[in-house]
Amino acid sequence: MAEETPVFAIQRVYLKDASLEQPNSPAIFLNQEKPTVEINIGVGAEHLADGVVEVTVSVTVQTKIADKTVFLCECKQAGIFEIRHVPDDQMGLLLGVACPQIVYPYLRGNVADLIQRGGFPPVHLAEINFQSMYDQQQAAPNSAAPAPQTTQ
Repeated sequence: MAEETPVFAIQRVYLKDASLEQPNSPAIFLNQEKPTVEINIGVGAEHLADGVVEVTVSVTVQTKIADKTVFLCECKQAGIFEIRHVPDDQMGLLLGVACPQIVYPYLRGNVADLIQRGGFPPVHLAEINFQSMYDQQQAAPNSAAPAPQTTQ
């Protein structure tokens, strides 16, 4: 019996969730101190149907001046991918590296746009080496780094 040809196709990339909170506006705009910025990124995957997977890349950007939040931005960018006839030992790389690399540029643009529309200078998220992030997670699965979460 002939082996099936592997299939990897993008079905759709979309903004799944976005929020921007400014709990201390407008007073915070009068403060001229430089805020601290904290950025957290996560990757997740969910099997939707046979051979169809949704991969999400989420980010939280929080800026503070002293103990007051300037803004809190949370975004989730997702992609639906058709993945068939791929060996099990390669699925992790597809879900943890290839798919996030496709979705992440859309997330970067949406985060910068949302923050700028909120009246702040845009935050340009740095490029991420998803291969390195995946390798670190595989080497230390109990580390503090966010591992791709797969749910069925």
